[in-house]
Amino acid sequence: MIDRATVDKIYAAADVVDVVSDFVSLKRKGVNYMACCPFHNEKTPSFVVSPAKGLYKCFGCGKGGNAITFVMEHEHLSYAEALKWVAKKYGIPVEEREETPEEKQRNDDRESMMVVNSWATEYFATQMYETDEGLSVGRSYFASRGLTDATIRKFGLGYCPESRYLRDKDVMTQEALRCGYQEKFLVDTGLTIKRDNGSYYDRFCGRVMFPIHTLSGRVVAFSGRALVADNRAKYLNSPESTVYSKSNNLYGIYFAKNSIAKENCCILVEGNIDVVQLHQKGLENVVAPLGTALTAEQVRLISRFTQNVTLLFDGDKAGVKAAIKGVDLVLKEGLNVRVVVLPEGEDPDSYARSHTLDQIKAYIEENQRDFISFKSSLYAEEVARDPIRKGELIADIINSIVLIPSKIHRSVFIKECARLMDIDEQVILSEVVRKSIGAHYGDEAREFVAREQARQRENGEGSDKAVQLNFGSQVAGSSITKLEREIAGYLIKYGHLTLEYREGTEQVCFNVAESIFDSLEGDEHYFRDGRYKAIVECYKHRSAELGVGVKVPEHYFIELEDPEASAAAVDILTEGDNHKQSSIWKRYEIGTESEEEKLGRIIPKTIILYKSKVMEAIIASLNEELASLPEDDDEGVARILASIARFNAERNKIAHKTERNIL
Repeated sequence: MIDRATVDKIYAAADVVDVVSDFVSLKRKGVNYMACCPFHNEKTPSFVVSPAKGLYKCFGCGKGGNAITFVMEHEHLSYAEALKWVAKKYGIPVEEREETPEEKQRNDDRESMMVVNSWATEYFATQMYETDEGLSVGRSYFASRGLTDATIRKFGLGYCPESRYLRDKDVMTQEALRCGYQEKFLVDTGLTIKRDNGSYYDRFCGRVMFPIHTLSGRVVAFSGRALVADNRAKYLNSPESTVYSKSNNLYGIYFAKNSIAKENCCILVEGNIDVVQLHQKGLENVVAPLGTALTAEQVRLISRFTQNVTLLFDGDKAGVKAAIKGVDLVLKEGLNVRVVVLPEGEDPDSYARSHTLDQIKAYIEENQRDFISFKSSLYAEEVARDPIRKGELIADIINSIVLIPSKIHRSVFIKECARLMDIDEQVILSEVVRKSIGAHYGDEAREFVAREQARQRENGEGSDKAVQLNFGSQVAGSSITKLEREIAGYLIKYGHLTLEYREGTEQVCFNVAESIFDSLEGDEHYFRDGRYKAIVECYKHRSAELGVGVKVPEHYFIELEDPEASAAAVDILTEGDNHKQSSIWKRYEIGTESEEEKLGRIIPKTIILYKSKVMEAIIASLNEELASLPEDDDEGVARILASIARFNAERNKIAHKTERNIL
């Protein structure tokens, strides 16, 4: 862990113009510098670097940050790796927290395993090109698949000798031991299997080798393909280890990451050879899972570079089944997914070998479908003749829609499903809501609403107030993030100001930062988005040091340790007057007052609306908890319904302040 003093030295030395210039040709324009954005394709420059503020911002794709976050984004490095990169550039020694003996041993062991894997990669390549067995078996196999030497060397492909005339089949292990590599790390990486009698066996003997790289390009594991038809598995991967988890890695990600970001799309195929073949053809934004079904961790890895995934599968039943399974997982993680199934009898490897790059791209473009169109077309003939089968298909599509976290995207797909399936949109919407909260709690929820309305009448609260049970998909969760961003912007820009405005006959006076903190103090439910929470905490800390009424310098927010928080601060600082763009501004029709009076009114109203939205989200969360309870858990149901009542009461109090009915 890099200590704070060293981090501060790196930030102090890092010149954003100097750092960005290592990767982008900048041209001075006034006090700033401009260029075409390195993160997306554009002809007219919209990428701006501000030396005065120490930040960069693209007004085309929206990416922005400081010198450190630029290196992270451009080179796809972690925060610590980017700090070390910039430190090396400026000759700053990186001082890290002293490790405990256990941590040091663990890190030393990890590094030793990485070194062994690196040696093995070179060994397999040498065996394939410089031995008779490697040339006749390994190199000839790759040649039969149409792979060039350039492609083979790019991916580090190789061959692990079998030496059929030797009984123990441990040629690689014996060579590694002769070179000084320890048995422990050969076994821990899975390269070597140690038998009960103490002898060794090369896990991958007689297989062509596909090294598996991390994002930074280091080899953490291998995938080996058998070349003879016997009782061994056709494909064999390294076992899980302290340096390798198959669910957290994707084959080809190191070679594909820049193209994925540039194309803003990741193409997902099934096999290693599919990835290699498409890369050789020129389609480089392609990766594959590692011999298992797609995992949530792999989808999240893709999401670091794009929100768009295209599943490209074989033109057979197995390929279609894989496509269906992959669709729901990608949807659940909030990414946009399209599906392409190749012609019958084709796989990405064979299709790439028999078609040009332009033909491959054209086929993908013309045949990609969203998941509803894909599932609908898949079973079109069956459902046309069978109403029951059509109902099952609609239910299956609804199950997929329920997984989508975005309310807007759910709404779009509900409409699309209604159109394609020729069914009432309200029927689908009702079913989505029902599945979101659990059908067996419908009666309890209705009974609770009746009891709450009766309680309000008894207490004289009025019968015109509606009780709200916000069921999952009906809560506008994105509004909370938007409001948190707005409040963070008020702090950064106006937190030091003392504002005045007239409320009826009363003259109201308040400090912006103090008003915000007093209103939201002591409730862990506020600032759910980590980016804006970090900005608020930074402001609170720095303003305590500087004192009330003193503006907190902008560089504190630009240099936040969390890269995403830093980028969010840059977005706030580089946009136009934030309060003029506020939807709340338009709602309250504040148009004739001075800027100070406008801010004086809008900030308190923003806080009140934000608190109301948070209450909505809490109630939605409680309903989700309600839906997950066993049917016979009466005590749990009562407890959650009581909590819902309490938060609804709090929300109704807030409603009085905004003079709005909560519907």
